[in-house]
Amino acid sequence: MASDTGTASPEPARRRWRGPPSSRLGRLILALNLLGLAVLIVGSLVLNELRRGLVEARIDSLTTQGELIVTLIDQAATVGEPVPALDAARASEILRLLANPGVQRARLFDAQGQLVADSDWIADRVEQKPLPPARPRGSPAAAPEAARPRPSPGREALEAEVRRALEGQRVSGVRRADPDGRVVSVSFPIRHVQAVLGVLTVEAGDVDSIISRQRAALAPFILLSIGVTLLSSALLTTLVALPVRRLARAADRVRLSRVRSISLPDLSRRRDELGDLTRALEAMTDAQSERMGAIERFAADVAHEIRNPLTSLRSAVETLDIVSDPEARARLNRVIRQDIQRMDRLVTDISNASRLDAELSREPPRPFDLGRLLEEIVQAYAAARREGESGVLLSGTEGETPVLGREGPAGQVFRNLVDNARSFSPPGGTVRLSLSREGGWAVVFVDDDGPGIPPENLETVFERFYTSRPAGTAFGGNSGLGLSIARQIVAAQGGTLTAENRTDPAGERIGARFVVRLPLRPGA
Repeated sequence: MASDTGTASPEPARRRWRGPPSSRLGRLILALNLLGLAVLIVGSLVLNELRRGLVEARIDSLTTQGELIVTLIDQAATVGEPVPALDAARASEILRLLANPGVQRARLFDAQGQLVADSDWIADRVEQKPLPPARPRGSPAAAPEAARPRPSPGREALEAEVRRALEGQRVSGVRRADPDGRVVSVSFPIRHVQAVLGVLTVEAGDVDSIISRQRAALAPFILLSIGVTLLSSALLTTLVALPVRRLARAADRVRLSRVRSISLPDLSRRRDELGDLTRALEAMTDAQSERMGAIERFAADVAHEIRNPLTSLRSAVETLDIVSDPEARARLNRVIRQDIQRMDRLVTDISNASRLDAELSREPPRPFDLGRLLEEIVQAYAAARREGESGVLLSGTEGETPVLGREGPAGQVFRNLVDNARSFSPPGGTVRLSLSREGGWAVVFVDDDGPGIPPENLETVFERFYTSRPAGTAFGGNSGLGLSIARQIVAAQGGTLTAENRTDPAGERIGARFVVRLPLRPGA
């Protein structure tokens, strides 16, 4: 059976920022999200500049008009020498002639900050304010301080602007106005030589219209941002959500229809994570299909191999009852014991083969000394050797030979190879193990003195249930799974297992040789 081995998962490393995502879908999602955000940012910046430009244009207009009025008031409404003073009547007349009440509001304050003239007076405009709530009948009259109305926020802002202008500096900007509004205002100090005689404040109340135009100008950017968001949502749905749903439905078809593979060629051609996922799913189902096929073939082989000793055993048992000759009964009893021994070996090897994948994936690879492992195996065979059995010799284990793998399964590999070599060796023969290094590999040779392997069978000996044996070999001693299990374990550890023949100078086979190559530990 195929083997999928697992490696030890490393400890989770501390995550570090590595810049933009390397994922194509991640970059697409990030770009689409940033695009909608960029539209709003650009729109806000553009509209802020537009609003600033509109306000500055209004300030420039008010400044031009206010400077003209201040110049005329300074020339025509200033009286007194050497201490100049402002003629309120003449200044009010000049304000009446030059002010434009329909567009802006102009107010004149004296040197003490008291209001002298207002363009709204000329236009007969009356400032409207809500009256305070009426006092209940019979309630005591309020104290004079409490009855005095508190200045409104707009009035306080105007007074602060006038105070700054009385200090001799021109003040311009947007300030609060009553009731609950904002105005563009410019306040000019009225100077005569170095003396500040008063303040002229010119204001325009069209800030709200400027803001309305700004909001109207923001509408296209909002609509564009909404369009970008909808487009990005549609793209993500088309490129991500729908393909994932198709993959889910294909997986359901595999589950419900019990098919062994999944095919999504239109997605597997994509060069992003979904394409990788599709190809991985296809590869996974293909591997699963191969595994299921291997399991089915293994089950068929197991049934076939068990049927043979069962048939022989049943025949021997049925014949035993009708045979009276003691020698014939003894031969039948030997056949029964051999069949039972063979079935026991089959069941044991089949159990080991079926658990092999789980055992290989459960134990993580670790470094171990291959020479020490071989010495322990040879010592175990020497301690359990019986008379007439082949001996096991080891050479080349001087020094440490660290390899990276799984020590338990590796020991099973060499025990299987030694058992196989001993079963083919003549009585009293010797099985020789030698260890050496070749580049980055640890190489182990397992030699026997048996008849060797036919050249056409140097690969088939590793197939399951291969049991072609020479005459005279003990029946039932091998199941045909040992070499197959050994190669599977070696391949799972990144090595190779091959078979070859030993020959004499004349080219005749004098035994078999199995060569195991395992990777040395990095840096060894």
